Amino acid sequence: MILIDGKKAAAELRGELKLEVSELKEKFNKVPGLTVILIGDLTPSQIYVRNKEKSANEVGLKSEVIKYPDSVDEKTVLEKIAELNRDSSVSGILVQLPLPKHIDKQKVIEAIVPGKDVDGFHPMNVGNLSSGYESSVPCTPLGCYLLIKKIEPNLSGKKAVVIGRSNLNGKPMTQLLLKENCTVTITHSKTKDLKGECLKGDIIVAAVGIPELVKADWIKKDAIVIDVGINKTEKGIVGDVAFEEVSKVAKALTPVPGGVGPMTIACLLKNTIECFKRSQK
Repeated sequence: MILIDGKKAAAELRGELKLEVSELKEKFNKVPGLTVILIGDLTPSQIYVRNKEKSANEVGLKSEVIKYPDSVDEKTVLEKIAELNRDSSVSGILVQLPLPKHIDKQKVIEAIVPGKDVDGFHPMNVGNLSSGYESSVPCTPLGCYLLIKKIEPNLSGKKAVVIGRSNLNGKPMTQLLLKENCTVTITHSKTKDLKGECLKGDIIVAAVGIPELVKADWIKKDAIVIDVGINKTEKGIVGDVAFEEVSKVAKALTPVPGGVGPMTIACLLKNTIECFKRSQK
């Protein structure tokens, strides 16, 4: 079984991006800039943002974090986004989710111009991705896609099963796999005979948020299994896949933690660079 090392893959990607940033600096005499807006003091959000900032600095991006208290009003946030939209030194804008209840997530996502939407959540980017046009792709499915391609460069004709239908992962993951000529089945918690569907998959992407849902007898021999789940349990952090038993059947498997997570942040940097390049055309 191949253990898919997300930390190693992310480090390699950051190395490539660092090289690209120095080439862009030489060519355009400026570097891509990523601005993150952080609202409130949720510990996971603060850790994420710190890691994003550290990684951005490591590859040579211009990085800025704008912090607001939980009590900030929606108008202030929307005005700041409008200001960043106009700022040519900002290539990518990210508003760290979740947001406080009094701020409308949809309004915030739609306020970011699609060309600076490094999360790939803007409806225009979502539409472009599903139409096969150029777009920003959400970072987690993009990370999963790159990890799958490392194991199997040619995905044409493969059967892929995506467990989970969220806008964050399941739906964009499906679009990326369709683009590679996979036959894709989207499943979810209401799917009848979920195990039977999974047994057909050459590729399984589990992103449903149910601890260790996917068992060894759900997986056909030599399938590639990508575990996006991060679940806090009594025995610590576990994924959506029962790692120990599935590792005996799968051809390749991502661990949790240390699989998809590190790639998500590396793909955010990749998206920022792509937004910068598109803006220079």
